[in-house]
Amino acid sequence: MTFAGSMNFPSLLRGKTYKEWQAGKNGSAWKEQLKSDIDEAIKNAATYEDCIELIRAKGYEIKGADFGEKAHKFISFRPLDRERFVRGSAKSLGTEYTKGRIRERIEEKALAKKKKRIPFPARKKPVVKDYSRKNLIDTTEDKFAESPGLKHWADIQNLKIAAASYSQAGSISELEKQIAAKSTLAKTARESLVETEHQLKDLGQVLKYAEQYKANRICHIRCQKSKDKDRYLRQHETELLLHDGAENMLKRFGIDTKNLDVEKLRSDYNALSSKKQALQKTYKTAEKESADLNRKLDNLNQYLDRTSEQAAVDKKVQKNQNTL
Repeated sequence: MTFAGSMNFPSLLRGKTYKEWQAGKNGSAWKEQLKSDIDEAIKNAATYEDCIELIRAKGYEIKGADFGEKAHKFISFRPLDRERFVRGSAKSLGTEYTKGRIRERIEEKALAKKKKRIPFPARKKPVVKDYSRKNLIDTTEDKFAESPGLKHWADIQNLKIAAASYSQAGSISELEKQIAAKSTLAKTARESLVETEHQLKDLGQVLKYAEQYKANRICHIRCQKSKDKDRYLRQHETELLLHDGAENMLKRFGIDTKNLDVEKLRSDYNALSSKKQALQKTYKTAEKESADLNRKLDNLNQYLDRTSEQAAVDKKVQKNQNTL
């Protein structure tokens, strides 16, 4: 029995029955899903690195993604419900899904957007202190009105904060694009995390019954071979009840007990646990980076005195540009 990362019973198959899921797994449908996920990641990613993180967040293991002299020639992907990796090669997935072509598609998209934008002059990054991590000082308080010196100091600090926030992004539209990319990454990782947690919960139940079935299987066999089955049943009633109960539950999950592999189930459970930890890290990092970028955008909006209506219009324009 093969039982990999995705559980093979109805509650986890997104509406598919076990037979439908198994048929798709043995065929080529999963490759089409992989290509669709790569396309979506390319569409939403600002950089090649972001694209790889988005694909991982969708539940794929990836190897060979790096470039360089010692890097692998091919990038490879593996959904957790499959045993082997598939290469991102012209033969396996098509010319649009090789490592080099994936990076080129992202660069082409970025270049097309850059041509539509009016470039802002480059700004130097702060040398001594990262003011972009700070919030603007509210100079409307009475103490600033009463102290011109304090007001002058606050104005200089706010100028440094706004300049630092701007210099790290290059433009407000670029900052908004980075926020959108990080938000998409966080959302994707969160969705995969929730799905993985459900899979872990259900797989934990299956593993429990599989271990219970295996531990009491010998009593069931001995009972069948016993010359005095009634006497054996009285002596081992608990073990036999546990065996029968576990067998019934496993059959409800659509698992063939004749080919039950407890070690494989345990290995799959550990793999899902590792996946959950990786997704949690990706999700938390993306959330934190998104919050930092939003703070910088708020600083710029406040410093430039952009009204909420202006900010809304700019956001709408940026959204339309991202969909082109």
